[in-house]
Amino acid sequence: MGETLSGAIQKPFTFGTNQIGQDMLSRVIWGTRIALLVAFSAAIFALFVGVPLGLIAGFWSGRLERLLTLIMDSLYSFPGLILAIAIAAVLGPGIMNVIVAISTLYVPTYYRITRGQTLTVKQSLYVEAARSLGATPVSILLRYILPNVIPSLVVIFSVNVADAILTEAGLAFIGLGLPPDIPDWGIDLASGQNYLRQAWWLVTFPGVMVTVVTLAFSMLGESLSEILNPRLSEL
Repeated sequence: MGETLSGAIQKPFTFGTNQIGQDMLSRVIWGTRIALLVAFSAAIFALFVGVPLGLIAGFWSGRLERLLTLIMDSLYSFPGLILAIAIAAVLGPGIMNVIVAISTLYVPTYYRITRGQTLTVKQSLYVEAARSLGATPVSILLRYILPNVIPSLVVIFSVNVADAILTEAGLAFIGLGLPPDIPDWGIDLASGQNYLRQAWWLVTFPGVMVTVVTLAFSMLGESLSEILNPRLSEL
């Protein structure tokens, strides 16, 4: 192990090497690609599942709405990380499996927000006027209701990306995320903890990247919230 670990700031390895001689800078850069791929894919998948279901449930009340709300509330009641661990354990390692496990956490959020705003907006006078003029339900949803939901969805999306990065790293850290041959921040944190005293850079650089990228998307979400919902910033 001593022959493969090099100093964290020694050339040509700016971030040092890991216990098997791999360049940590390359792994951190490649891990950024993997983390963003998983996070954005999970958030997008949840968006395209939760929003249509929320529009349908909010616009057409009935048995379907009660069933969907029961399912979403049941998923929402579970602690997020525990639910992701359970799904990832069943599906096994793999990028697509991790995306499915993480996206399942966010579908109820998109559903609840979309359904709630749909219930409010569909009672508006301009929606009633459009309905009296013969507008179809689909056109009402797409032209009048969905545009009112989008500002909230943009903020939620940014926050979910930040949360997905943390969740993916957590799953990889406990061995339920990506295969070990894929460069990943969580995998690097898990493998580097055994060499923390003699090779601090193995966990420092991946940990810093997780923190910085997560904070960046969280701050982006707060900024978007202030821009898209200025009334909230005045409270």
